[in-house]
Amino acid sequence: MIYAEILAGGKGSRMGNVNMPKQFLPLNNRPIIIHTVEKFMLNGRFDKIIIVSPKEWLNHTRDILKKFIGDNDRLVVVEGGSDRNESIMSGIKYIENEFGLNDDDIIVTHDSVRPFLTHRIIEENINAAMEYDAVDTVITAVDTIIESDDSEFISDIPVRDKMYQGQTPQSFRIKKLVSLYEQLSPEQKAILTDACKICSIAGEKVKMVKGEVFNIKVTTPYDLKVANAILQERISQ
Repeated sequence: MIYAEILAGGKGSRMGNVNMPKQFLPLNNRPIIIHTVEKFMLNGRFDKIIIVSPKEWLNHTRDILKKFIGDNDRLVVVEGGSDRNESIMSGIKYIENEFGLNDDDIIVTHDSVRPFLTHRIIEENINAAMEYDAVDTVITAVDTIIESDDSEFISDIPVRDKMYQGQTPQSFRIKKLVSLYEQLSPEQKAILTDACKICSIAGEKVKMVKGEVFNIKVTTPYDLKVANAILQERISQ
């Protein structure tokens, strides 16, 4: 089976003084997360679309899905974990409890606040995950990347031609991801901010899929203004 998992577990602290997590903020009069969920709803290959939400926002998530999308058997809302990877595992635990885990099961994980992903990106993630087990969506780095060990002085400047910026979706063969995650030490789990690193730590290859510059993550007030501008331009066209 093929599953989508939309990660809406964040609290959005970088968005500033707002009264709700960033995924629920309006983008052209509809919550950002609704724009994102709709992209996955349009793809018929997903057996289930799992939305991972903070515990205190579970009912709100269900309410807005019903309001803007309606009742749909493919949609399910589950409680997230303490961090990104634990939230991914929460969704996988739901799958295991409801359907069991099979060797060929695929999960496509995506940030709830990246509402501009495309059908191509989703399709290439699914197909690459089937072939390579682990997939990351990336774009080439435009700016020079600076590395600093102490946050004060430059320690290295990597060759830009080899640098990429990670986006989402990130997609995996589920049983492989779970097996690798369970092999990590508590210390390794504590510092992980990226699901693909679960695979790279173990020496597994991660296939890259080309993203899009406009596949932005809305994390700050400036990002929200950019997202509104992108959407208004599309509406006008």
